[in-house]
Amino acid sequence: MLCGRWRSCRRRPEEPPVAAQVAAPLLLAPPDGDTKRPGLRALKKMGLTEDEDVRAMLRGSRLCKIRSRTWHKERLYRLQEDGLSVWFQRRIPRAPSQHIFFVQHIEAVREGHQSEGLRRFGGAFPPARCLTIAFKGRRKNLDLAAATPEEAQRWVRGLAKLRARLDAMSQRERLDHWIHSYLHRADSNQDSKMSFKEIKSLLRMVNVDMNDMYAYRLFKECDHSNNERLEGAEIEEFLRRLLKRPELEEIFHRYSGEDRVLSAPELLEFLEDQGEDGATLARAQQLIHTYELNETAKQHELMTLDGFMMYLLSPEGAALDPAHTCVFQDMDQPLSHYFISSSHNTYLTDSQIGGPSSTEAYVRAFAQGCRCVELDCWEGPGGEPVIYHGHTLTSKILFRDVVQAVRDHAFTLSPYPVILSLENHCGLEQQAVMARHLRAILGDVLVTQALDSQNPEELPSPEQLKGRVLVKGKKLPAARSEDGRILSDQEEEDEEEEEAEATEQRRRLISQAKQISPELSALAVYCCATRLRTLCPNPVPPQPCQVSSLSERKAKKLIREAGNSFVRHNTRQLTRVYPLGLRMNSANYSPQEMWNSGCQLVALNFQTPGYEMDLNAGRFLINGQCGYILKPACLRQPDTTFDPECPGPPRTTLTIQVLTAQQLPKLNTEKPNSIVDPLVRVEIHGVPADCARKETNYVLNNGFNPRWGQTLQFQLRAPELVLVRFVVEDYDTTSPNDFVGQFTLPLNSLKQGYRHIHLLSKDGASLSPATLFVHIRIQRF
Repeated sequence: MLCGRWRSCRRRPEEPPVAAQVAAPLLLAPPDGDTKRPGLRALKKMGLTEDEDVRAMLRGSRLCKIRSRTWHKERLYRLQEDGLSVWFQRRIPRAPSQHIFFVQHIEAVREGHQSEGLRRFGGAFPPARCLTIAFKGRRKNLDLAAATPEEAQRWVRGLAKLRARLDAMSQRERLDHWIHSYLHRADSNQDSKMSFKEIKSLLRMVNVDMNDMYAYRLFKECDHSNNERLEGAEIEEFLRRLLKRPELEEIFHRYSGEDRVLSAPELLEFLEDQGEDGATLARAQQLIHTYELNETAKQHELMTLDGFMMYLLSPEGAALDPAHTCVFQDMDQPLSHYFISSSHNTYLTDSQIGGPSSTEAYVRAFAQGCRCVELDCWEGPGGEPVIYHGHTLTSKILFRDVVQAVRDHAFTLSPYPVILSLENHCGLEQQAVMARHLRAILGDVLVTQALDSQNPEELPSPEQLKGRVLVKGKKLPAARSEDGRILSDQEEEDEEEEEAEATEQRRRLISQAKQISPELSALAVYCCATRLRTLCPNPVPPQPCQVSSLSERKAKKLIREAGNSFVRHNTRQLTRVYPLGLRMNSANYSPQEMWNSGCQLVALNFQTPGYEMDLNAGRFLINGQCGYILKPACLRQPDTTFDPECPGPPRTTLTIQVLTAQQLPKLNTEKPNSIVDPLVRVEIHGVPADCARKETNYVLNNGFNPRWGQTLQFQLRAPELVLVRFVVEDYDTTSPNDFVGQFTLPLNSLKQGYRHIHLLSKDGASLSPATLFVHIRIQRF
């Protein structure tokens, strides 16, 4: 039984003619005449088939792929007719799915020598002929050179148009596009007619294992010409039946009654039952005009089932509150009052033992909203400092190149301040070089003195520091040890290695502490690195400009042994937490435990996907993805009594009814008969007493439209800190379940009522049109 209340059916006698015109909803647009090439028809729906750049991409181009100074290979690249993917040649033939990349997985397209690869290896090709395709997740950049500047520009412009059109597509359009691209692939002889064998192939492609007798009966019901082939309108009818959403129809009919259309007052009643803020008749009328597809219905202020589906599949019908997708929080409080998206070993693209270092890793971190990046600085040849993971086989990059990447990319996604966390292992001379590079390359963007000379120790706000870069490092003369020596970041590294139980040999390799150069010290204005030995009692005046770096182990110890004192410490000054050095494969710890205590700079390995990075993405998903999230009031008040280990009694009940899923991705595309057996798990991440996970049963052999109808309930003690993670897995009896998709968001940004969860991949890319359909209820007491 679906959530909500049933209502008696009723008819509006004054409107039957209109209702009769609009009551039959269509899930897909009717045939548009271009049935000979269904794949191209999908591209036509994007409105780009007449675009010269896109037409050139459809014809294909021979582009030179550049990997090193000597590895330059010409390959054919061609846009596929679905408009969503690009096919390319491979030297070694592989599975078909490995010969394409998807437009939705592109992070950015850069012209000229704007990637590390092209700056290092593209010298033989003029910048005007070069472009870089940067991907989301861990996939390497694609550095290309075209035969002419005009051809390079065609790909730059064409990809930009495809990405913009994809971003602007509604969920219905994405579904339409998605199904027609599979239709094109299933039509094995490309005759625009579908035999039953081809229909069965289509069903397996879209992740549904339908009983042969049922599938054939459905096929014959649509085969009006009785020739064992579906074509044109018959294919459309089959797809409409396949894409029916009985659970949505049930909800719709509950409110619309017998005439099967929603009036504005009836839609208002649905919005009120949803618990929508600002539910008014005017709002209901606005939704009808925005999402209704039938012009006759729209003129009479009626919503059909099709329009209702469009609304529920839109961002306004999603689980994430649309009002929280832009900057909506107070940005005028001190930096210590915010969670700040932070990266550890930012220069690495893989493991911290032998992986490559790259400026591209900084670009990717900034593209994910990161606001605090780490620079491990070591002595380099020719008087130039380098960045790498010291005493390992990771490759080295120039310090100045990283600073250049900061200047060029730090503020592409967010205008709020960036913190450069320096781990300094350089001598005085190269420290001075570091300071010169920072000043020369960053210029006025770099904070070199206090903004308020009257209160130089007071932390400014993100708003005051918009567009500025802060340096976190040692400061002269304040940071002295007990014997009077000036402490360097290298000695702090000694402590890090000791806590990480590094070997004696590695500790010997680290030289004795060196002094900090005055030039570099002068740049540590608001983020003066200091060691946190013990938590000071309250009477000691706070020192807001001091930042402590703690290993995850030490932070957990403080949380356990001095929970409230640690929370109070973090209301006044910044704390950075980093992963243990023993995590050789750059694995992450759960950031939630650190956020519970108010730690602001919870640094993770951004290059390593997993639930930890899902939580980080979920925490910083809101507030315009600007990388700054205002901490709850209990973590900002200097005299707070909050202790994450003892949060008090339950204050909120969260009830989630998992109803259905739609168009889940097929995990093994090379095995046609491999169909997922999906289950849904809802995870609660918060204070220890709130952490929980509950899951549904699995549905056998159906990733297309599985149904559960199961209710999961959670009692929450500190709801303001809770993240809710929705996970879909492919159940396996003999081995661990395979990950299908997930979506994570803060409880305070979760909307109530019937909602769609738009799933993301392991790398955070959209899995559109894959969704979960749930009913959410939040009771606060």
